[in-house]
Amino acid sequence: MQSVALIDYGSGNLRSAEKALVRAAESSAAGGRVEVTCDPDKVARADRIVLPGVGAFAACMSGLAARSGLIEAMTEAVRRRGAPFLGVCVGMQLLATRGLEFGETPGLDWIGGDVRRLETNDPRLKVPHMGWNDLAIARPGGLFDEGAARPMYFTHSFAFAPDDPTDVTAWTEHGVRFAAAVQRDNVAGVQFHPEKSQAAGLALLARFLEWRP
Repeated sequence: MQSVALIDYGSGNLRSAEKALVRAAESSAAGGRVEVTCDPDKVARADRIVLPGVGAFAACMSGLAARSGLIEAMTEAVRRRGAPFLGVCVGMQLLATRGLEFGETPGLDWIGGDVRRLETNDPRLKVPHMGWNDLAIARPGGLFDEGAARPMYFTHSFAFAPDDPTDVTAWTEHGVRFAAAVQRDNVAGVQFHPEKSQAAGLALLARFLEWRP
């Protein structure tokens, strides 16, 4: 059975993410053994990796860097060995070159771009953006099936703006259009929370477990 490493680096929201992944594995033909871990050896050997994230970019990046050998293990598994990777919310944002929240913080730079504050020209729309939004699929296939346009649940104040728009696999709008999902090769990320998005979110996690980029 394939191993799925859910990275624990102190960002919170781990239990709901773990429960959703376990449920998705139970419904997926691929299955999977989900383990919450920050052990570099386990991460380096994992078949698939999920990086969650709740909070500020700088704090999450600092938490990741504080776990000795963890970024190196992720890089070995994902960038060198080709293990499928999914970043969720701030876990997606950390894929960027830099975050511009509370100053400038370098990210993983796995997908070039900046994480910027979500700006809206509509005074009726508030930031943080919290709620359900439909997706506009930019690149069908991969993690998105025909039902992927169903609403997903978002809660965030910043959004990832990739340098290359072709890295965006789905868009959504909250006064302005922004990237709801990105992918480059075996690296994918979603700004929304699959674990809070009911059946549509579980279906996306199941597709991640079956995804062969």
